[in-house]
Amino acid sequence: MKPDFSFIIPVYNRPNEIDELLHSMVAMQYDSSYEIVIVEDGSSDSSSHIVEKFTDRLFISYYQKPNTGPGDSRNYGMRKAKGNYFIILDSDVILPENYLAKVDDFLCQNFVHCWGGPDDAHKSFSDLQKAISYSMTSYLTTGGIRGRKKTMGKFQPRSFNMGLSKEAFLASEGFGNIHPGEDPDLTIRLWKLGYETALIPDAKVFHKRRISWKKFYIQVNKFGLVRPILNKWHPETAKLTYWFPSLFIGYTLFSMLTAVFGIWYFLMLWGIYFSLIFLGATLMFKSISIGIQSILAVLIQFYGYGKGFLKSYYYIHILKKVPEKQFKNLFFSK
Repeated sequence: MKPDFSFIIPVYNRPNEIDELLHSMVAMQYDSSYEIVIVEDGSSDSSSHIVEKFTDRLFISYYQKPNTGPGDSRNYGMRKAKGNYFIILDSDVILPENYLAKVDDFLCQNFVHCWGGPDDAHKSFSDLQKAISYSMTSYLTTGGIRGRKKTMGKFQPRSFNMGLSKEAFLASEGFGNIHPGEDPDLTIRLWKLGYETALIPDAKVFHKRRISWKKFYIQVNKFGLVRPILNKWHPETAKLTYWFPSLFIGYTLFSMLTAVFGIWYFLMLWGIYFSLIFLGATLMFKSISIGIQSILAVLIQFYGYGKGFLKSYYYIHILKKVPEKQFKNLFFSK
């Protein structure tokens, strides 16, 4: 059966991003109709005036509700949607012209109830955004887990670019109230219900991510805080790789300490790794400036995530604290 698509897009105080996203949707090349459901999640800076500009070119449903977080807002949008297959996007993405055609082609040939796609940096993005994109998607940092790797066992879709059938949504009841981390939590619960997930390599989006170093640090630190909570809820999914950023912090301190005593070998390995980061980003974007900023992005990513992971692991797995009480800022009330 050919899917009937509804895009689900929560937005919180980002009308300019919605403007860019809808412009890219106008340019999309797709033969059939589709619905766009925009959910204003308690914003003080409304996107209503932006949405109105596109109502004569796109089939848009627009809803406003109190702030209950992105997960609950996506659930709200899916309950309101008219389609039988939901495509969930963050407001800070831009779609290529062939995006929906690639999704449709894949599902018609290899139907799956849940999928995710990769992200990349658009040529219009700032050098900082490109450096952060490289840090978050490079094999040298995340090993391709965010969508660049085609030969994976079970792929965990991310909600900035994710598809979910209406059947799977109803069976799982959608996203939980944790944020971030609501997308891997949903994926794992879908696996337990017997649903499979897949990567659609060609369903790429251009993802802006954070626009300052401070915001990027806050984001990755929250990623680190969330992972031990998910491991507690779903212990069968815990992996050694989740410890790597924390181990990196330890290795960096160890390398500096040994260098004080004249042992430079460990610090040299550290330098070789970051030389590869610099070279990879410089060649990809043909920019030395982005290469340099990519080193900083990786340092912030590893330090922020690793610090958050260790803190959360200590409270959740050692002291046995209740996640919702210990880290209240990671949970929204529905």
